[in-house]
Amino acid sequence: MAQEIQEDFQLNEIDDALDGCVESRLSMFSKEYNLRRNKWGSVSNGCHVIDPNERFYRCWVKIIVFWSTYSSFFTPLEFGFYRGLPEHLQTLDMSVQIVFLADVILQFFVAYKDPHTYNMVSSRKSIALRYTKTSFALDLLGCFPWDTIYKVTRRSEIVRGLIWIRLYRTRKIIEFFQNMEKDIRINYLFTRIVKLITVELYCTHTAACIFYYLATTLPPAREGYTWIGSLQLGDYKYINFREIDLWTRYITSLYFAIVTMATVGYGEIHAVNTREMIFIMIYVSFDMILGAYLIGNMTALIVKGSNTERFRDKMTDVIKYMNRNKLGKDLRSQIKNHLQLKYENSFSKDTVLEDIPIAIRAKISQDLYSETVKHVPLFKGCTDEFVNQIVTKLHEELILPGEVVLEQGNAVDQIYIVSYGSLEEVVTGEDRSEKVIARLGPNSIFGEVAVLCNIPQPYTVRVCELCRLLRMEKQSLTSILQLYFKDNSQILNNLLKGKDTELRIKQLELDITYLIAKQDAELALRVNSAAYHGDLYQLKGLINAGADPLKTDYDGRTPLHLAASRGYEDIVMFLIRQRASVNCTDKFGNSPLLEAVKAGNVRVSKILVEHGASINIEDAGSYLCKVVTDGNVDLLKRLLENGIDPNSNNYDQRTPLHIAAAEGLHLVADILIKTGANVLSKDRWGNTPLDEGRKCGSKPLVMILEKAKADCKCDDTFLSNNC
Repeated sequence: MAQEIQEDFQLNEIDDALDGCVESRLSMFSKEYNLRRNKWGSVSNGCHVIDPNERFYRCWVKIIVFWSTYSSFFTPLEFGFYRGLPEHLQTLDMSVQIVFLADVILQFFVAYKDPHTYNMVSSRKSIALRYTKTSFALDLLGCFPWDTIYKVTRRSEIVRGLIWIRLYRTRKIIEFFQNMEKDIRINYLFTRIVKLITVELYCTHTAACIFYYLATTLPPAREGYTWIGSLQLGDYKYINFREIDLWTRYITSLYFAIVTMATVGYGEIHAVNTREMIFIMIYVSFDMILGAYLIGNMTALIVKGSNTERFRDKMTDVIKYMNRNKLGKDLRSQIKNHLQLKYENSFSKDTVLEDIPIAIRAKISQDLYSETVKHVPLFKGCTDEFVNQIVTKLHEELILPGEVVLEQGNAVDQIYIVSYGSLEEVVTGEDRSEKVIARLGPNSIFGEVAVLCNIPQPYTVRVCELCRLLRMEKQSLTSILQLYFKDNSQILNNLLKGKDTELRIKQLELDITYLIAKQDAELALRVNSAAYHGDLYQLKGLINAGADPLKTDYDGRTPLHLAASRGYEDIVMFLIRQRASVNCTDKFGNSPLLEAVKAGNVRVSKILVEHGASINIEDAGSYLCKVVTDGNVDLLKRLLENGIDPNSNNYDQRTPLHIAAAEGLHLVADILIKTGANVLSKDRWGNTPLDEGRKCGSKPLVMILEKAKADCKCDDTFLSNNC
């Protein structure tokens, strides 16, 4: 239990040394990738590979850090103050090199995280190849007994200088301090101060050893012309400085290095020969950079502005929250890993560009994501304007391996595009068994089925390799699709095209087909609504965005029907220019011209007639009879003026004149006769309009009908005589 609590407050190691196309990433415990461990701490793959997160190896790393610190400080001392180590130091040096040689051998058995997939690699071949290509050569050279080789080669100065290879071990000390800074159990201020003091001491220590080396590499006859050979402090002279004890010589050299670094320069110690002058110039130049580094870090500690400190504060608050709510161990690990990943990737687009104007951010998004979105199968064939709108709404996320992005059966309000990495789609059966149905790589998309079809997520999506995902909210996608109707239909068709190759899409074919029909109907209603209300601006926007002016609503009416009925001349002209059909009919048989005529929109009627429109009443006789029955004289006149045959009959072969005569409508009968109605036409019972008029008993009506009959006979006689 104590160990678990300790692990909760211990931050995972952050590996800054791995290089990959997604830069260095957060290292994870190998248990996140379902690696089995045996009791010896090896990743269980049959080849005895060491898990870098096991207690044994962590203890070994601490031992190596300790001896690396010793080696880093002793190497300059050996180079400057010894021309061959004494026997007791030589034995210690050999023992230390054996420890580092054992570490070199151990590195061939330590698993590592792949910089691209971020999975733990336990292949012995891969481990050996990686280590051989990176630090193996320098680590191995550092283990050579350079002191023995120096003595065997007759104290060659070139061989003596090769001992500096061992300073490559300082990288382990740097990694140690990086981990300490992120460990919230250790006071951050204390860690930073210790690090800065260590850096300063190491630089002055190394400079002191080089100062002494410069004095001892001249011929004995010229050693008086060195900084230490010519030195006199009070009554004490350093002419025979080799006879002075090691401690005094080292303190004197360190004093020279420190006052030079501080640029105090009391004057009693100074460069004497040219070599010393050159080195001091270089050393002072370096000290200016070192001083700026130290002052800058101390300032950051005072103002508390470093990213690491903000990360530590955030992590402390999160751990307190997890402890208070007693969250599970796996959930704790996921939360800490994501916080560390966010810390390492603090230079993402959303965080860096939050203060940049939206217009500039949109252009940056287009440069970053346009090519990726265009290669997504769902957006194939979509317009560039639509793609540009999509990319401006994308947000970048990094997801660690093993994490579940979408859970089967859950409601989904995001869609994801894979920019980098690999995922798998898993279907969970009733017996909780899992079946992998597909693998997702770059330019793939998921979550689109649930979002577009408004259904629960049909499968689970799990990360296999470290992924960079482009996330878009459902609300943003919906608002864009409402503006770009043609692209909306294209997306649904693209989704439907995958039904032959993707089982899950095939099962949703009916849902997708219904959704396409539903959206088409809704779009037609919006276009008709704009035409009905005379909103030319909205109508143009809808049609320019891909709406079809020939689409009909549930009653078969087109926008031209509604515009004609409302008398909107500008909309009628616009729809005609958009090649709308002027002779289409709705489910009731009404054409746009008939709608205009019924509403009394004379100017619209003329426009339609000029462009080839006709009334096209399917049962004109019945319709005219009904108009006569209703007594709608004005409509009757407009219908007759627009070419309706007044002798059209209904199912009983009765003409409008029959109905007018039967009803005693002498004015209507007069209008019909003037437009060519035949008073001698017979219905199915053999009755003429005159017979109907006589039965009605309306004298004015009978007079009109008899006069029309007489005129008709005169016309017939005239025609016969001419013939």
